[in-house]
Amino acid sequence: MLLHILVPGVIAWLAYPTRWQRAWLVMLLTMVIDVDHLLATPIYHPNRCGIGFHPLHSWPAIGIYCGMLAFPRTRLAGSGLVIHIVLDAIDCVWISLEKNVGMAWLM
Repeated sequence: MLLHILVPGVIAWLAYPTRWQRAWLVMLLTMVIDVDHLLATPIYHPNRCGIGFHPLHSWPAIGIYCGMLAFPRTRLAGSGLVIHIVLDAIDCVWISLEKNVGMAWLM
């Protein structure tokens, strides 16, 4: 969860040096897509990959988020959404490795 705060901050600082606070805030606000976790039962499951499971983490939604990068007016929000999805995907890889290879010692 900490990476969902730090990574957008670093990217905002690098990509928008004169207005990095605003850029960071916009990217942080994109974490609202996690509201779709409330539709799941149970709401949180430590071994569940959200990519492809939750509606706002679905492949069509991810396609829209990537498409947002093409337009200047939506690029910042799209960046926040794509960063969020990439970080969630990294979590999915860790979950998969832990299940399949028994790498619990890394956690």
